[in-house]
Amino acid sequence: MAGAGILGAGHVPNPATVAGMRDQVAKGRRRDTIHGWLLLTPALVMLTTFAFLPTIATFWQSLFSRGTRRRPTEFVEFENYRALFDDPTFWLVVKNNLFYAGVTIPVSILIALVMALWANSKIPARSFVRSAYFTPTVLPMIAAANLWLFLYTPDFGVLDQIGALFGLPSTNWLGQPETALWAVCVVTIWKEAGFFMIFYLAALQTIPPDLKEAADIEGAGWWSYTWRIVVPLLMPTTLFILVNAMINSVKLIDHLFILTKGGPSDASKLILYYIWESAFAFFDAPVAAAMTVLVLIALGVLAAVQFMVIDRRTHYR
Repeated sequence: MAGAGILGAGHVPNPATVAGMRDQVAKGRRRDTIHGWLLLTPALVMLTTFAFLPTIATFWQSLFSRGTRRRPTEFVEFENYRALFDDPTFWLVVKNNLFYAGVTIPVSILIALVMALWANSKIPARSFVRSAYFTPTVLPMIAAANLWLFLYTPDFGVLDQIGALFGLPSTNWLGQPETALWAVCVVTIWKEAGFFMIFYLAALQTIPPDLKEAADIEGAGWWSYTWRIVVPLLMPTTLFILVNAMINSVKLIDHLFILTKGGPSDASKLILYYIWESAFAFFDAPVAAAMTVLVLIALGVLAAVQFMVIDRRTHYR
């Protein structure tokens, strides 16, 4: 028996059998590769058609001058970019968008987190509270802007009516450069906070209740439990919301058409509104294309920072 065991241990496998096993493994890998590419093909076709090709076409268009009937378009290389960097309106719009993002993103995320913590707690009429918080998200941005336009109207608006009860003077919230952009930020925060709350609420419901019971046994208060346990566990959701909030800070301009149209004196004009204005109001498509390319580059850099730096420090369960 011992000799048989030794012989069995030293037995050399048949080379034909080994080659057959290798062929089967290779065929399996090729089959898995083909299946993977077949699954990716629809997404690649959609991305190429609606993302990559339009981006390349936009960049190519930004290298030409604006054409007219008397003056055809010409290849000007990066002249449109140089003109943008010398345009004071462009830098004002960039400053406005940075301010807009710097206010709306952290405030809306913080409010969404607070609303989610409260809506997830044991409070009366919890379903009604959740629905009330989510209602602004259901409204189209145009409808929300019209609602806030009624609130902001000088003398007759709700805000001025309330202020008149306390003897405050009438304020043209949307007609003053000092308050126009702030007023637009408030509308965006009101609209976005309820949307972000849904993601936080879903994430809170996945946290095991055993963690709260263990924290109570250890004598941790509500603040310690929330800050040391809940908030770290919500970091993946926060990262996802942060990405969405940054994209929305660039692409949401519907309310500007109703509230300010970028005024007064470009005080509330944002980058995407300026792109639309350049392309369809001033009929300067190459300059609009150049601004679009710059926005795509900025968003790409921010996305790389978020997923290469912040994502590595995010706790995933």
